[in-house]
Amino acid sequence: MLEHLDWIYVTDAARESSTILTARELSIEHGVEPISPVIGAQYAVVAASTQAQNIIEIGTGFGVSGLWLLSGAPTATLTSIDDEYDRHEQSKPLFTEAGYPANRVRLITGKAADVLPRMNENTYDVAVVDGDPSQLLFNVEHALRLVRAGGVVLIPHALWKGEVAEPAKRGAVPSALRAIMKNASDDENQVWSLLPAGDGLLQIVKTA
Repeated sequence: MLEHLDWIYVTDAARESSTILTARELSIEHGVEPISPVIGAQYAVVAASTQAQNIIEIGTGFGVSGLWLLSGAPTATLTSIDDEYDRHEQSKPLFTEAGYPANRVRLITGKAADVLPRMNENTYDVAVVDGDPSQLLFNVEHALRLVRAGGVVLIPHALWKGEVAEPAKRGAVPSALRAIMKNASDDENQVWSLLPAGDGLLQIVKTA
């Protein structure tokens, strides 16, 4: 019972700005699952603790994640990739409303598979991988290439509704998430942690 109360308390502790709430409403209205507030708060903490100046996000959605990231690093430049032009058109004014200049919010419309190989390695402080689940391994590989030493890769939905923890679930996404964690464990240049809040958040620090 105490564990259940703790879980509720942690989940409800994060508070969202009116702009993030608007982005959340847009996401739900269009059938896009946004990160939970508690995961958003962790994004902000990571962005702040790394003193992020350059952030890259795979999967803009309607701006929930990006707004949380910039709340932790308000002087950073956010590069966010999504293959849906309409999402960028609707999220762009929300970044402006939140006070982030247009020249620091770079929205790239296109497939991550086409865009990521053209991005410079060791350039970003934080990378968020929340795009097409079928491209998870590819996107994480590039995210690790793009972040600097000491940079952090954030992967939400890392428990995939309980399927990752269940060995019998051998679908493409839970299998990919297990592989990413194994790779991080085997790589001496990666340190990782899996948080159970909000359907899971995998955090990987690239140490070298």
